Amino acid sequence: MSEEKNFSTLLDENPPLVPQVGEIIKGKVVSASKSEVKLDFDGIMMGVVRGPELYVEVPEFANLKPGDEVEAAVIEEENENGELELSFRQVGQEKAWEHLRVANKDKTTVTVKIIDANKGGLLARYCQINGFLPVSQLAPENYPRISGGDKSKILEKLKSFVGQEFEVNVMTLNEVENKIIFSEKDVWTKRQKPALDKYQTGMVIEGKITAVTNFGLFVSFDEGMEGLIHISELAWQRIDSPSELYHVGDKIQAEIVGIEGAKIFLSAKKLMRDPWQEASAKYQAGQIVKGTILKVNPFGLFVKLDEEIHGLAHISQIGLAAKDKITDLFQSGEERDFEIVNISPSEHRLGLKVAGEEKPEAAPKKEKVSKKKVEKEEAVSEEVEA
Repeated sequence: MSEEKNFSTLLDENPPLVPQVGEIIKGKVVSASKSEVKLDFDGIMMGVVRGPELYVEVPEFANLKPGDEVEAAVIEEENENGELELSFRQVGQEKAWEHLRVANKDKTTVTVKIIDANKGGLLARYCQINGFLPVSQLAPENYPRISGGDKSKILEKLKSFVGQEFEVNVMTLNEVENKIIFSEKDVWTKRQKPALDKYQTGMVIEGKITAVTNFGLFVSFDEGMEGLIHISELAWQRIDSPSELYHVGDKIQAEIVGIEGAKIFLSAKKLMRDPWQEASAKYQAGQIVKGTILKVNPFGLFVKLDEEIHGLAHISQIGLAAKDKITDLFQSGEERDFEIVNISPSEHRLGLKVAGEEKPEAAPKKEKVSKKKVEKEEAVSEEVEA
């Protein structure tokens, strides 16, 4: 009785301060379940966090157990059970922002969940905080390489990532504008760096084609490595579309011609015989040859002399009159006689002109004669006749 009286007196003399709504307080976990967490505050008050206020996205609140100390925000001073109604959400949101600040500063990774996609990239969420993962910042294995660049198929590929988790770096963090940009490519690049150290230009690799695009081929080789063979490095002759010659899954050999950061650039034609080394023995300036027009462009004609040597007949060398249209006079697939204007095997160039065609000469300008001059000439003429 004496102890109870002393405790009562102590409470009367030092009444506990009741936390106010919005205040963040620290308590000790009494019990924790998926539906609610009970907290004790110095044996004086009890509080409860329940429902959507549990906010398990932040690690600090994900696996609580009795005895753990944790912070919570007061959202109601007294609920139906006479307890403090609390929330982890407000505290968790601030902790989530702090994690992003640290990740941005230290270049550490965070895990985000993809919740939507548009033509520019993926909407990614970190602990209820939304950010954006641009297409250009996707790792190579997730980059939507669609032949022909079909936008609807690219969007379809991006939407397939919805619901998945990606490990990313924070590239941009602007809390004022609530703008966050993530990068998966940065994480991939950092992980690939040690593996890249064993590769150098001149090395030959053998791999499998993983994507065929308008600008070239992507090739995977060894353990998780990937390189690009640009369309200009596929063959010595001109190629209109890589898809005409190569398919996903094809095996191919190539030489490493460049390494920039985590990007590896390859060449297939480096491993092929260069037909231009023998071109000067086969073709000379002034020679008349038959050629097949491969493509008609506004600036001239691409012409195939044989399977390996192609040349260009510039628009100034095909005998067009002032009002002529190149597409009206020349067609793809048409065979014509051409004269070789110049040849440079070292630069892989061969200039042509349409054989027998000369530039049309400009018509002589007519002299403008005045009326008085005409009358004078007529008078002189009459005198001569008289």
